[in-house]
Amino acid sequence: MWLLCGASLMIILDGTIVTVAMPTIQRSLGFSPGSLSWVMNAYLIAFGSLLLLTGRLGDLRGRKRVFGCGLAVFTAASLLCGLATSPAMLITARFAQGIGGAMVSAVSLGMIVTLFPEPSAQAKAIGAVSFVGAGGASLGLVLGGVLTQTVGWHWIFFVNVPIGIAASLLAIKVLDADQVSKAGSRADWLGAGLATAGLMLGVYAIGGTTQYGWGATRTLLAAALAIGLLAAFVIRQATACTPLLPLRIFSVRSVTGANIAQLLVIAAAFGFQVIVTLYLQRVLGDSAAISGLSLLPTAVVIGTVSLGFSARIAARFGHRLMLLSGLLLIAVALALLTLVPVHGSYPAHLLAPLVLFGAGGGLTLPALASLAMSGATQSDAGLASGLFNTTQQIGAALGVAVLSTLAATRTASLEAAGQGSAAALTSGYRLAFATGAGLAAAALIAAAILLRSRGAAPRPPKTTEPVTGNAQS
Repeated sequence: MWLLCGASLMIILDGTIVTVAMPTIQRSLGFSPGSLSWVMNAYLIAFGSLLLLTGRLGDLRGRKRVFGCGLAVFTAASLLCGLATSPAMLITARFAQGIGGAMVSAVSLGMIVTLFPEPSAQAKAIGAVSFVGAGGASLGLVLGGVLTQTVGWHWIFFVNVPIGIAASLLAIKVLDADQVSKAGSRADWLGAGLATAGLMLGVYAIGGTTQYGWGATRTLLAAALAIGLLAAFVIRQATACTPLLPLRIFSVRSVTGANIAQLLVIAAAFGFQVIVTLYLQRVLGDSAAISGLSLLPTAVVIGTVSLGFSARIAARFGHRLMLLSGLLLIAVALALLTLVPVHGSYPAHLLAPLVLFGAGGGLTLPALASLAMSGATQSDAGLASGLFNTTQQIGAALGVAVLSTLAATRTASLEAAGQGSAAALTSGYRLAFATGAGLAAAALIAAAILLRSRGAAPRPPKTTEPVTGNAQS
């Protein structure tokens, strides 16, 4: 459990640790303003598009094997990122990091579900993983600012190397080899190719909107190709003898509802994180390190709720009610942020919404993970984990792109009309927060409709045995 959480933390940190170091990286390596976004996009494209494939490969080839290979790739790529001397080298290494990160993340949740089959222990384990996910994203902003300002941006990547080596050696010792499906020789490689290409183009289209806009020819073309490839993938899954993503998994309402709700609320959450950081730096004038530290209350509250209370709340009231309560708190927190003023202060205008958001996240994230994995069988645990992480990454990319674009468009419009920079920025950020509140409310409505039963949903029709095992699984 410690190994899986530690490896997940390392992967999640790298999704956000680069954010506050971007201006320094631009000056150091000579990135143009247009190409700088690819330091983030290269990682997101590889990570988001390969989660489904690597999750299924874990089921077919062994999750321990995929996990170990992913750690090795991620660690080596981190070293190359730190040694980068040109934009091309850094972008290539970031893409490789995304591949390794996808391999580790896609199988981790499936391994935890198999490791803790008993409901109460599983709820506690998922609470710990949820804290690592949410807390790691916030911690990445803090570490990114501190390391960049003290020892240089290279160390935001070098710090992964000793951790990755230690985790790889520990994985060999403490992880037992899991049972491999006999269907591995009949894996749906055509479906894998369609899904990977479709997701890659989709994330590319979304990520490029901040640079090219939603109506640009390349954005529309990439989006159309992505939709076509994903439609072909769905057709393939309905007809293949051994599909990569058996469509029967969506017959479980908890799986479908949890993934839809997650797509919407993660879009709101990741967009919120970026917009709050921009407000702190560009309106209130905080440094990169201070703006990162300002988000610590959110991470602390998420940890307190998810680790200390979520398992007991779920046992008493059920995951559905816990999820609905958490989504409501998130929507209210984002609605409060629409009131931030131009001459605001952190204690008066940000602290309470950040704490409220943390409480909502501490309830929402464990409930989503439990519901999304409730229909997983022993042979499908990696697939369900990969699907859950895929919707998370697509939601993150979509949220950052949509909220950032809306804020920038509103700001540019007001500045063109003669409004001051601070007032125009604040108005743009308020619009972004309002949109985030709308996404959280949509997630609440979707969860209320699709997740009607309090208990775990019945498992889908299957030919494999349900998840069983002990601490040695």
